[in-house]
Amino acid sequence: MRKLLLISAAILAVGCTQSASDEILSAAGANGAQVTTAIDFVDGAWGTDKTSEILDKTMRLKFAYDASTLTENEVKAVDELLLAGLRLHTLYIEQRHPQARAVEAQIQTSGRTDQADLFRIFNGPIATTLDNAREPFVQVAPETPQRNIYPKGLEKTDLDAFMAANPDRKDELLHLRSAVKTATAENKAAAIKTLDTRPALETLHPGIRNYIETADSYFALPYSVAYADDIFYVCERLYAAADYIAGEDIAFARYLRLRARDLLADDYDGSDAAWVTSQFTGNLNAQIGSYETYDDSLFGVKSFFSLSLLKRDIPQSNTLAAAIGDIQAIEDALPYSANKKVRSNIPVGVYDVIADFGQARGTNTATILPNEGHLSRQYGRTILIRSNVLTNPEIFSEADKSFKAALAPQHHGDHALQGNFYRTLWHEIGHYMGPDQTKTGGDIDAALQDTADLIEEMKSDLVSLFSAQKIHRSGGYTDEQLRAIYAAGILRVLQKNKPRRTQAYQTMQLIQWNWFMDKGLLRFENGNLSMDYRRYPSVVNSLLKEVLDLQYQGDRDTANAFVDKWTVWDEDLHGVIAANMKAAEGSRYRLVTYDALGE
Repeated sequence: MRKLLLISAAILAVGCTQSASDEILSAAGANGAQVTTAIDFVDGAWGTDKTSEILDKTMRLKFAYDASTLTENEVKAVDELLLAGLRLHTLYIEQRHPQARAVEAQIQTSGRTDQADLFRIFNGPIATTLDNAREPFVQVAPETPQRNIYPKGLEKTDLDAFMAANPDRKDELLHLRSAVKTATAENKAAAIKTLDTRPALETLHPGIRNYIETADSYFALPYSVAYADDIFYVCERLYAAADYIAGEDIAFARYLRLRARDLLADDYDGSDAAWVTSQFTGNLNAQIGSYETYDDSLFGVKSFFSLSLLKRDIPQSNTLAAAIGDIQAIEDALPYSANKKVRSNIPVGVYDVIADFGQARGTNTATILPNEGHLSRQYGRTILIRSNVLTNPEIFSEADKSFKAALAPQHHGDHALQGNFYRTLWHEIGHYMGPDQTKTGGDIDAALQDTADLIEEMKSDLVSLFSAQKIHRSGGYTDEQLRAIYAAGILRVLQKNKPRRTQAYQTMQLIQWNWFMDKGLLRFENGNLSMDYRRYPSVVNSLLKEVLDLQYQGDRDTANAFVDKWTVWDEDLHGVIAANMKAAEGSRYRLVTYDALGE
């Protein structure tokens, strides 16, 4: 099977990259950008002296794949889903950079394994340096906030002004699953040609032909139209996987078929409902499509593709689901006035990663989806805990080095593997809680835009720490477990570099760090940090109250002012702790490969 997958992947990669190269090297790129007719990306790129700075700090992980616990038909379904993942991964790197596909093809034939490794680590031709700068490691255009889903050179103020003058166009242009195009004759003709070639798209997107033909200035092209050949290929693989397992796990097969259709409609309501509410009876689960908006640095509203193929640990899943308890009591205790009813029967599963693709690739520990408020209110959400990531001894060992380098010796024994497991679980449950719309009934993401993700992630971090207090008081956690969760909460916020504003996770972590310092939970003494555990509940509660109110008010300017206030970086404090952690680290980056892909 491994050899077959490698051959299939190679054929797929060549087919995709050749098509992309032809497009990129034509007179105009995907967003109308002028390019040259011959580009040597590798010549003049980083030398091995510079690539080694990153690779010497890279942890290499391979996730095993034990097919012996799967049925014969599940193994066949896995093969189809892996092929779907490979294609979605290609789409993801294209979304992030217009030259990424062509670069990957050239690197594969260059013999530069160091560059191939960097491309794998960073999912494209732009690296994050040890100083947290984003730099091309080959000869490509610099990274821009537009990525490859807005027109080249488009400024946020330009589109804001257009939408202010044309408010009826705002929803389409900021749609979660669409690429914004300039309304040139060339772009329109290319889109119409796709509709002519793929008539099903016109059925699933009523009125799209007229919309494209009459568009002025800008138009939003659904992903299924923008990436039609790729999306249709993925759909074929999903249908094939569903056919294999329909006789064994009909609920999972139905989900795959619905997801295939919804990928073409760019509307996941039906398949998300099936995903969240169905009881899968087999060993497999999969996150498929575009959900998260972290890569959109312009508006923070466009989703990027991923696929995560997972094997369920049924006994651990059942045990964990039974142990969660009543989350309504925690929701009712949150420090905001608009408390709501939440589902206490949360679909939660413990899984081993078979392979991750696109935005999911790396060492993501857990996921809760879908994100749209109307779906979570109507159907709930599902939580995917990645056990072989969360409990990986190499990852924990590296985290432990950072903790001990930053914290005073009296706290070193508090850091334990179980702490981050429970912190992560309740972080995901935290996404269920708090406001799911603004005080005017609006969508929080639309209201806060590029600040929405960091506020939401910070809320979930804080709900996790807030819930730990409640669970401990009710006897659900021992004193030792509570200290481990508190220790994990502190490690979570510490940074090795000053974050860029576009880094949602790191930015919200710095805010917590500064808040904890300001309120006396953390103290900086003798070159490291010490904790006052007695202050933990009140300090977490105070910040959580602020964050919940920012979501409920839905005022982007207020949210941004809050972020600006609490993201100060002091080299005499943050810089010292960062230097301590850097001195202790064995690795900072991770290169993940998968046994299922024969890597």
